[in-house]
Amino acid sequence: MSNDGKSSTGHAAPDFSLKDGEGKDWRLSDHLGKVVVLLFYPGDETPVCTRQMCSVRDRWEDYTATGAEVVGVSTDSPESHRKFAEHHGLPLRLLSDQDGAVARMFGATSWLPGRAARAVVVIDAGGVVRHNKAQPLSLFRPKDDDVLKAIRAAQG
Repeated sequence: MSNDGKSSTGHAAPDFSLKDGEGKDWRLSDHLGKVVVLLFYPGDETPVCTRQMCSVRDRWEDYTATGAEVVGVSTDSPESHRKFAEHHGLPLRLLSDQDGAVARMFGATSWLPGRAARAVVVIDAGGVVRHNKAQPLSLFRPKDDDVLKAIRAAQG
């Protein structure tokens, strides 16, 4: 949770815009009307992060069946994201939060300098944060079933 509390559960999510792996802008407010899932992770091509994103890829049908917009967010560059997604056949958009501002908004701050913590943020269709769980040590990846359960809960 950020110090101002605006990104904590039950509060409206702050709007933001980040570049994806293709260099295109992705803005949170453009996706209001459906559940949005932000999967923060420390870095492309690292062991736990790669397992996490590949697990999401392997369960992609389950994620898309919810109708939610699911994106990955790390401090890596758009170019790094493009290569990472191509290398592992990742179907989700990866967003570049190079200065870590969005990670800080949602309390996804890591003990690793310049990195986001592993976190799952679920925002409902009205823009309210319904689930925000950060793991500052980032050693364990979130279970897909838990993320899918949080998505369903946010859908009411």
